[in-house]
Amino acid sequence: MNKPPLILLPGTLCDKRLWQHQVENLSSLADVSVVMLTEDDSIEDMARRVLKEAPERFALAGLSLGGIVALEIVKQAPERVLKLALLDTNPRSPREEQAETWEKFIDMAESGEFRQITKDYLLPVLIHPDSQKNEELTSEIVKMADNIGKSAMVRQMRALISKPDGRAALNKIGCPTLVMTGENDTVCTMDMHVELAENIKNSKLVTIDHCGHLSSMEQPEAVSAVLQYWLQC
Repeated sequence: MNKPPLILLPGTLCDKRLWQHQVENLSSLADVSVVMLTEDDSIEDMARRVLKEAPERFALAGLSLGGIVALEIVKQAPERVLKLALLDTNPRSPREEQAETWEKFIDMAESGEFRQITKDYLLPVLIHPDSQKNEELTSEIVKMADNIGKSAMVRQMRALISKPDGRAALNKIGCPTLVMTGENDTVCTMDMHVELAENIKNSKLVTIDHCGHLSSMEQPEAVSAVLQYWLQC
């Protein structure tokens, strides 16, 4: 039997390493590809680019920014998405203080302080406090950000600043949907995921214990196991 295509979308300042464990462990069930979100400065254009390059029909999973783009993809082309997984993400438009923080990061990047953004501001909130002592994990997160680079980060921040509120379209999602979050995610909080699950008709909410925002890297075995179940349902 042919395996379904599965597209994985990374978050801000994340590359394919965000999904490495999932690519390795889901490949027996799906034809897995990671599509980068680095070329566009709006959520709508990011979604259009993914759709342009994607197979006719596919399963779709996104984390953080990737989840925001996944919601836009299913809004633009609902008939093409077989099933949807939304990890550690936020359907809401940005709060004023969020937009101000992202503008600050753009200013920092353009004034030569790009590397400080991840090390000083993002890393402390991206993973569980206990995981801050995991040097292999923290090093990989910093390396991902370095690989994405300043220019792509600025485009991603501009996309986040202008991102639309996606909640009105949630009840129009008809495909089977998994909503998954780290129980200790302080970037995209539990109430956001409850809201997603309550408003998407055919959805299931799963919480990953002892886990922050970058769940696919921080608790890779648990996340891969849930996604394996999701793919087979």
